[in-house]
Amino acid sequence: MNSLIKKLNTLIEKLASSPVFKSDLDYHVLRASMVLIYLLFGYQKWFAYEAQTLDPFIRYGPLTSWMYLVFDHRGASWFLGVSEWLTAALLIWGFWNKKAGILGAALSVGTFITTVAIIPFMPEGWDKAAGFPAMTGNVPFLMKDVVLLAVSFYLLKQDLVRAARSAAERHDWREVGDRHALATNEVAAR
Repeated sequence: MNSLIKKLNTLIEKLASSPVFKSDLDYHVLRASMVLIYLLFGYQKWFAYEAQTLDPFIRYGPLTSWMYLVFDHRGASWFLGVSEWLTAALLIWGFWNKKAGILGAALSVGTFITTVAIIPFMPEGWDKAAGFPAMTGNVPFLMKDVVLLAVSFYLLKQDLVRAARSAAERHDWREVGDRHALATNEVAAR
C-alpha cells in the first residue's frame, strides 16, 4: 500500500509541476467554452422554433416573466439572443481586456442566476411518483446552469483579481516613474 501511495504522490508532483497545470489553461478553456455556449445558444434565439421552446422558461421564470409584457414571443427570443451575443463578445474581448471580461462574466453570472431561479417554478419539474429530486420536463435542462453559474463566477473572480493586479502594477510603475522623475529633477536642480 505504501508503494502505491508513493507512486501516486510522485505522479501528483509531476503533474502539478507540468506546464499544463502551472499555466492559465483552465481559465482560457473555461472562457472559450462559455463563448461557444453563448454564441450557439444566442444563434438559436433568432428562429421561431426557439421562441416556442423558450415559452415555459420565460413564462414561469420569476426574473423573465416581464419579457412578454414588453415583447412578443419572437421579440423576447431576439432580446435574449442579443444579450447572449453581447455576453459572448465581452467574454471574447476579455481575453485581452480584463475590464471587458469582468463585464461579460458579470452578465454571465446574471444570466445563470436568472435561469437557475426558474427551477423551483417550472411546472411538472419533478416526477409525480418519485418526487424531488427525480427531475422531469425542463428541469434537467436547467440543472446544467448551476455549473455554468459556477464557471461564470470563477471567470468573474479571475478577471477581478487580474484587473486589480494590473491596476496595482500600473500604479507601481507610475510610482517608480514619479520617483525617477523626482530624482532626475533634484539632480538637475543642483
